[in-house]
Amino acid sequence: MDILDPVTLSRIQFGFVISFHIIFPSFTIGLAAWLATIEAMGLATGNLLYRRVFDFWLRVFAVSFGLGVVTGIVMAFQFGTNWGVLAERTGSIQGPLLGYEAFTAFLLEATFFGVMLLGRDRVSPRFYLFACCMVSLGTMFSSFWILANNSWMQVPVGHEIVDGRIVPADWREIVLGPVMMVRWPHMLLAAFLTTAMCVSATGAWYLLRRVHFAEGRAMLHWGLGLAAVLIPVQLYFGHLTGLYVYKHQPAKFAAIEARWHTEQPASEVLIAWPDQSERRNLFAVTVPGLGSFIASGNWTSRETGLDAFAPEDQPPVLIPFFGFRIMVAMGLIMLALSWGGALLRLAGRLETARWFLWPTFLAFPTGFVAILSGWYTAEVGRQPWVVYGILRTKDAVTPSLQTGDVLVSLIGYMIVYAIVYSFGIRYIYLLLREGPAAQAETGPYATPSRPMALAGDADDANGPGGNRDG
Repeated sequence: MDILDPVTLSRIQFGFVISFHIIFPSFTIGLAAWLATIEAMGLATGNLLYRRVFDFWLRVFAVSFGLGVVTGIVMAFQFGTNWGVLAERTGSIQGPLLGYEAFTAFLLEATFFGVMLLGRDRVSPRFYLFACCMVSLGTMFSSFWILANNSWMQVPVGHEIVDGRIVPADWREIVLGPVMMVRWPHMLLAAFLTTAMCVSATGAWYLLRRVHFAEGRAMLHWGLGLAAVLIPVQLYFGHLTGLYVYKHQPAKFAAIEARWHTEQPASEVLIAWPDQSERRNLFAVTVPGLGSFIASGNWTSRETGLDAFAPEDQPPVLIPFFGFRIMVAMGLIMLALSWGGALLRLAGRLETARWFLWPTFLAFPTGFVAILSGWYTAEVGRQPWVVYGILRTKDAVTPSLQTGDVLVSLIGYMIVYAIVYSFGIRYIYLLLREGPAAQAETGPYATPSRPMALAGDADDANGPGGNRDG
C-alpha cells in the first residue's frame, strides 16, 4: 500500500477527521440525556444539589457541543472533494439521510439549546425541562440518521441500481432495517456509557481531592449506577452486532477472529500478533472449539476463514483484530467498576474506598476508547468496500484527485484541529478542575419547603473538614 496514493491519503484524512469528531458527539449525546435527567430530578425534589450539578455540566456540555459542531463541518466537505464518485453514485440515498439529520436533529438542538443556556429565568421551569429534553432528543436523532447512513453502507438494502447509480427502492428498509435496529442502540448505549464513566470519574476525582463532596458523591453514584444498569444491555447488543457481521460480512468476521483458514471446529484466538504477510498468528493463545460456539452456538460448526475469499476481497486483519479486543476490554473494565461500585455502595464504603476511587477516576477514557476501537473495527473490517459488495473504496474517490491536494488539506486539518482541540480540552479541564459553583443561583424550584441536600449530605456537603476549595 502506497501511503502517498490519493486513495490511501483520503482514507487517512477521513479517519483522522472523524476520529477527532466522534469524541464530542459520543460524549454530548449521553451528557444531554444526563442533563435532562438531573433537571427533572431537581424540578421534582427542589434539591439545590441537582441544580449545582446541572449548571456545572451544562457549561461542559456547551463547550463540547461547540467543538463537535466545528469538527463535524469538515465531514460534509470531504464527500464532495475527496469522495466525488461516492457522492455521485450514492447521493440519492446518503443525501436525504444527511438532510433528515439537519431537519430533525439540528432543528431541535438549535431551537432549544439557546433556551438551555440563556432561558433559565426567562421561561417556566416546566418549559425549561422540556427544552432540555428536546436537546437530548435532537442529539439522539442525529445519531439515528448518521447510523442509518453508515448501516446502509455496511449492509446495503432497500435499493436498486439504475444507470450505474444507487437509488432508493424501499426507504423503510433502508432506515428501519434489522441491521440498523441493532447498530443504533449499540452506538446509543456506547454514548450513554461514555458519559456515565466521565461523570463517575469526575465525582471520584473530587472525592480524592476532598472537594465538592456532595456534588462528587452524587456524580459517582449516578454515573456508576447508570453504567451498572446499561453495560449488560450493551453486551447483549454487542452480541447482536457480532451476529449481523457473521451473517452479512463473513470476511470481516474472519478478520476480527484472525482466522486465516477455514476450521471445523474453529478455535478462538484470545490474543496473538496476526502476521498478514505469512497469513498466520504469532504468539497465539487459543481455546479449541470456542470459536465455533461464539460464532454459531455450536461447538463443532465449520467456520469460514479468510482463505475462502479472493485476495482482493480480504480486509486487513491487524486493526479489526486488536480493535475488537480493545473494545471488549473497555467494556469489561466498565462492567467491573460499575458492579464493584454497586457492591461498595451497598456496604456504605463507596466514598471512602480510595483504592476504588483511583481506578474509577483513571477509567474516564474507557468509553471513548471503546467507541473509537469499535468504529475502527467496523470501518477497516469493511474494506475493500465503501458500500459493501457494491462500490470499492478505490473506485469511490474523485477521479481528478491529486496526492498534493489531499496532503495539503490533511496537514491543514491537523494544524487546525491541534489548535482547536488544545484550547477546547484545556478549557474543559479548567471547568472540571474548578468544579460546581459553591451555591446555585436562586432557581424556580429552590423553595424553602423542599429538601436542600441529599439525605446524609447536609452535615458533610463540603467533605471532610468542610473544605470546598481543596
